[in-house]
Amino acid sequence: MSYQCACCGETHQGLPDIGSAAPWPMYTIPEQEREQRVRLTKDTCVIDEQEFFVRGVLEIPVHGQEQTFGFGVWVSQSEDHFRCYQKHPDANDIGPFFGWLCTEIQIFAPTLSLKTKAHFQGNGLRPWIELEPTDHPLAVAQREGISLDRAWEIVHEYLPKK
Repeated sequence: MSYQCACCGETHQGLPDIGSAAPWPMYTIPEQEREQRVRLTKDTCVIDEQEFFVRGVLEIPVHGQEQTFGFGVWVSQSEDHFRCYQKHPDANDIGPFFGWLCTEIQIFAPTLSLKTKAHFQGNGLRPWIELEPTDHPLAVAQREGISLDRAWEIVHEYLPKK
């Protein structure tokens, strides 16, 4: 799918997903302490051997499109659920597991601490993150979808400014 962007006037090929490199709590730790206190991989994060996070994808339907708009987000997990996922990263028969959203998505802020369920998909796919069905704008967007124009507006919030 290509799209003439209303923000920059350029034609884009495909709608990119947006992602967060780490869970929000990691950024509250002073940089000089992170190497000792944080174990961060592309899919998991452990802080002080007490806080556990997994990276998943929160999908938002885009009206009139087959492709969804994805946010790479982090959710907290209990230690037991985290260890279960670590032990069986390609299993699709574990969970879903409760967690708190630990990614701030500015355009829908505040999003930290929204209730979630991580649905484990196996086959090398990241967990699919489902928000609790509330009236929060991000939960509404996940349930009802957004326009393609709105999706591109969000993308441009994350693109580097020229």
